[in-house]
Amino acid sequence: MTSGHANSSRLVVYAALLGNLAVAVVKFIAAAVTGSSAMLSEGVHSLVDTGNEVLLLFGMRRAARPADESHPFGYGREVYFWSFIVALLVFALGAGVSLYEGVQHILKPEPIQRPMVNYVVLLAAMAFEGASWWVAWREFKRVRGEVDTLQAVRDSKDPTTFVVLFEDSAALVGLLMALAGVAASHLLGLQQADGVASVLIGLVLAATAYFLAVETKGLLMVEPALPRVRRLIMDAAQGEPGIRAINGVITSQQGPHTVVAGMSVEFDDAMTAVEIERCIERIEAKLWQTAPDVVSLFVKPQTPQAWAERLRRRRERHVEGAG
Repeated sequence: MTSGHANSSRLVVYAALLGNLAVAVVKFIAAAVTGSSAMLSEGVHSLVDTGNEVLLLFGMRRAARPADESHPFGYGREVYFWSFIVALLVFALGAGVSLYEGVQHILKPEPIQRPMVNYVVLLAAMAFEGASWWVAWREFKRVRGEVDTLQAVRDSKDPTTFVVLFEDSAALVGLLMALAGVAASHLLGLQQADGVASVLIGLVLAATAYFLAVETKGLLMVEPALPRVRRLIMDAAQGEPGIRAINGVITSQQGPHTVVAGMSVEFDDAMTAVEIERCIERIEAKLWQTAPDVVSLFVKPQTPQAWAERLRRRRERHVEGAG
């Protein structure tokens, strides 16, 4: 992971960590004073988010370790693993506790004590969460460029920023629901409204957790690098003397900024092993100028016919395996 990207990602996570920790403490105090179910659910939500940020920082720290004999391509996928754990925790703890508390307060509604405390805390929490959300959104927007938000999330190979962004977005939606529940219970006398708000918060968290789990699962299963990286690899080899054809490129995303690639190339039959080696060295030198995330490039001398046959056999094995 490059230092610039790493520092930006850490800034986003640290901002979310500090904001969630402060908000969680205040929410739990308010829930104890007022007896609000929605406020308790919000406190649990903020506490879970605080723990999630700690796990993300832990994963980023482990992912930054250099490659060694047991992990020759580095530890970048640690970030994917811990991001997936975060998604599971949002579902199991955040959504689960919110749904349970909401159902309990719907079945046995109780009037909210000192509702003004809830109003003050919720508005303060919105300010903290909004600030954290803005930091995450600004970084996410910088990275995504002109791509729309959902497509940028699907394309992203660094889950830390979009995990925090979606956590904070769910938090802001939950705060609005909690505010509506408290107001309906206080002003309209609808005591079940507080519990209903808690259930709705749980559903928002469950939907957020599902989306995050799907996205991080794809990264854990080793996705290919973005098409742009594949094009840069082919461009690095294009025009090299002695190369007759570039048959194809396959890539494997091993971490947010770690790509391993293989390229099939047909060399001129007259080239010696030394000349082929020097040609590959020139390709690598150009590639590391344009795509530094490619940490290893394996070049296989191969005719187009042999490459096509390899792809055909691969497709046949895939069909047999699916059957």
